[in-house]
Amino acid sequence: MRQIVFDTETTGLDPAQGHRLVELAGVEVINRTLTGRHLHLYVNPGRDSDPEALAVHGLESDFLAQYPPFDQVAEQVVEFVKGAEVIIHNAPFDVKFMDAELQRCGLKPFAEYCDKVTDSLVFARELHPGKRNNLDALCERYGISNAHRTLHGALLDSELLADVWLAMTRGQESLVMQQYENEEDIGDAASEFRRIDLSQLPILNANAQELAAHKHYLQHLSEANQSPTIWDQVDHESTNNP
Repeated sequence: MRQIVFDTETTGLDPAQGHRLVELAGVEVINRTLTGRHLHLYVNPGRDSDPEALAVHGLESDFLAQYPPFDQVAEQVVEFVKGAEVIIHNAPFDVKFMDAELQRCGLKPFAEYCDKVTDSLVFARELHPGKRNNLDALCERYGISNAHRTLHGALLDSELLADVWLAMTRGQESLVMQQYENEEDIGDAASEFRRIDLSQLPILNANAQELAAHKHYLQHLSEANQSPTIWDQVDHESTNNP
């Protein structure tokens, strides 16, 4: 499964008021693994950023003037996202800017080039109702360092969001479901698995570093949910009932 974690920076809040893209980036994830392949582009918007937007991304007009306008990179963007699930935090904001830019080039709306567009903010709100779910809050919740994020930047934010997305969706996919597309194949795979002699499989014990990382993750999970994890409860019961 190919996914692109995507982000943009803009001159303001609304393309209907003439605001434009100034930066966009996407990082590629295949089968829940960051491939290292990414797209990162600065775009000359042909106008100044609103002061509020400039305070967010810090991209001055003099800096952006050396880069091409969007119509010169539009096909490059389309090719990068084509056929992928595109994951965006607060997707309606970025998609409306992408649609406006693509329309100026005589191209189709952004979502028509993607397999689908997934809003990670909606997902996070469903997973953590009543809590702050902006990117900084999610990084803190999942123990992902964002200390170097002094300003918003499309590439940095897409990289951080990719780490957050993988953390939020950990355990959502079945190993069998990842490899087999229909019920018949899944049934065959399950039958094949049952024929394996589990007693012959080697036992690989976690090392000290892995155990510490696991403990750190459970601690963050407990704090986020304000209650002990099931793992902690089972460990406590096994300790008190040898």
